[in-house]
Amino acid sequence: MPNIGTGEIILILLIVLIFFGAKKIPELAQGLGKGIREFRKASREVQDELEKPATDSKKIEDKNAG
Repeated sequence: MPNIGTGEIILILLIVLIFFGAKKIPELAQGLGKGIREFRKASREVQDELEKPATDSKKIEDKNAG
């Protein structure tokens, strides 16, 4: 994973400020936040779907054993 230092973050923010202007930054940040939230929600749902069959099969095995 690449390491991003303080200098690189400042450079990225300056480039964003130059290209989009100060008024667009809150909109961009809001859109980025929504995107990250949706990605986390989708990944959580996929993880739950993957774990669900494993727990269901374990319950069936426990019923058969007990």
